[in-house]
Amino acid sequence: MKLVCILFPLVILTCLFNCSSNDSNEEVVEENLELTAVSDFSANSESQSIYVISNLEWMVEDNSSWISTTPNSGTNNGLIAISVDENLTESNRSGVVTVSGGSVSRQLTVTQRAFEEGLGELDPNKSPSENFDLSTWNLSIPEDQGNGTATTITVSQINNNYENSNYFYTAEDGGMVFKCPVDGFRTSENSSYTRVELREMLRGTNTSISTQGVNGNNWVFGSAPETDKLAAGGYDGEMTATLAVNHVTTTGNSNNQGRVIIGQIHANNDEPVRIYYRKLVNNTLGSIYFAHEPTDGNGEEQWYEMIGSRSSSASNPSDGIALNEVFTYNIKVVADVLTVTISREGKPDIVETVNMVNSGFNVGGQYMYFKAGVYQGNNSGEDDDYVQATFYALEKTHTTN
Repeated sequence: MKLVCILFPLVILTCLFNCSSNDSNEEVVEENLELTAVSDFSANSESQSIYVISNLEWMVEDNSSWISTTPNSGTNNGLIAISVDENLTESNRSGVVTVSGGSVSRQLTVTQRAFEEGLGELDPNKSPSENFDLSTWNLSIPEDQGNGTATTITVSQINNNYENSNYFYTAEDGGMVFKCPVDGFRTSENSSYTRVELREMLRGTNTSISTQGVNGNNWVFGSAPETDKLAAGGYDGEMTATLAVNHVTTTGNSNNQGRVIIGQIHANNDEPVRIYYRKLVNNTLGSIYFAHEPTDGNGEEQWYEMIGSRSSSASNPSDGIALNEVFTYNIKVVADVLTVTISREGKPDIVETVNMVNSGFNVGGQYMYFKAGVYQGNNSGEDDDYVQATFYALEKTHTTN
């Protein structure tokens, strides 16, 4: 009996100790729910994507009839497309998108600019810099600047009503024309193709700031080290261009024919994105695709076909874009997320998203700049064969400190 009296309390103590020990070993998982930002929307119908960083199941709600979101729910990390209807009022408007998961709730303010009467009217009697804001762009043309490389038209020069009837001028409808032959001088020994292309210069006319580097002339990803974000001219970026491709090459190697780069983000040595238009000789419609080129050691170049195919033997794309047909592309980077959108009047947007977290652009020392115009994709055609595009709108924004 005494043995029972002794053992029973020991059993109880053992159970209590084990329960207490197990409880103390249980890992407490902290709820995490963060959202990336969006830029102000223009007055047009537009879409932007945000990145959700989370370890929860989450739901999405918005408080305005002119805002829509896709998807409305998700789990862990994911993307949310935020779309706005056209704003026909003369006032800016804002709404709120709320993402909730577990006990955490995050709100994102969505702001859309007001409709402006006459916005985008172009004057055929004005130079490109009078019709477009070129205050933070220079221009490369394929003429020898005296050392065997292409000529750079500086920010000051291009904004002093610069035009060149061979390469860069105002069209009869007021658009900004870029025309580039196969033959001509390249920007460097490492370049294989000619170009008539704008290069973003955030420094404007302040030439005391170096063209290259993490400085006031260039921008970085929002996921870059904080010191780089503070040193750069901005972080994250969005560029929207409305244009029509008027002519593509029809001579030379079949692998080169008909292709032209119309917009890109350039980094130190690589290109997070290059957008191509390509129309083959026997096709009436052209394709749109883009390349994503990680930094050395971070994987192979990736290709994304948005409309039609990039193949040199592709059939006519059923929903392709004809020469002289107006369309819009939008390039947007938020942190490590790249979103490319192609828009055409009367047709649904085509959107492609790339997660660049492992592409090597979010480390210290990597800087970015936008480029727009025509970058020849053919170096094997006849010398006077050419590509040409006319731009009707060109806008860009960055987040600044």
